[in-house]
Amino acid sequence: MIQLIAFYLFATVVIASGTMTILSRNPVHSVLWLIMAFFNAAGLMVLAGAEFIAMLLIIVYVGAVAVLFLFVVMMLDIDFTELRAGVVRYAAVGLALAAALVAEIIIAVGAYSAGGIELGRRLAPVDGAKPNIEALGEVLYTRYLFVFEGAGLVLLVALIGAIVLTHRNRSDVHKQNINRQINRRQKDATRNMQPPVGQGVEL
Repeated sequence: MIQLIAFYLFATVVIASGTMTILSRNPVHSVLWLIMAFFNAAGLMVLAGAEFIAMLLIIVYVGAVAVLFLFVVMMLDIDFTELRAGVVRYAAVGLALAAALVAEIIIAVGAYSAGGIELGRRLAPVDGAKPNIEALGEVLYTRYLFVFEGAGLVLLVALIGAIVLTHRNRSDVHKQNINRQINRRQKDATRNMQPPVGQGVEL
């Protein structure tokens, strides 16, 4: 009974937080609602017995991705008028994608209501006494090893691309010259001024 109440509580908060993430006008508030959705989704994973996925939601998504989004949104000078214009421009594409997602959800609910799917021998049985982290690692590093390595290569290419784009030569950015700052003499950095009383300093 307690697990059922906890499930409906976490599920309700996840749906409400996801809705507020989309409907919030302030991007900072949207990120905060997203963090709340991640926390409650982690609670659902704990109820399902997937503690490892719950830890990933907390450590990776809340601790890294959502906080990164929050800092980026707070530091960037975002033109909300331009964003709203872009939303109006691509409204048709967004509505088409939303309709496709709703159709997929309806088909999935109908398939689930029709009964289970017989998968035959495609899925290997998992020992109930084995921890889910051990079972996940065994499948990930045996059957899906090449897929896992491919995902690592994709992330490596993205990392190298971000570094290249960051260190490219730009004429509108003034880079810091460490050697020039270290070799600068004190008399070149400071000036002793004795202005008369009632007058300011001329720069």
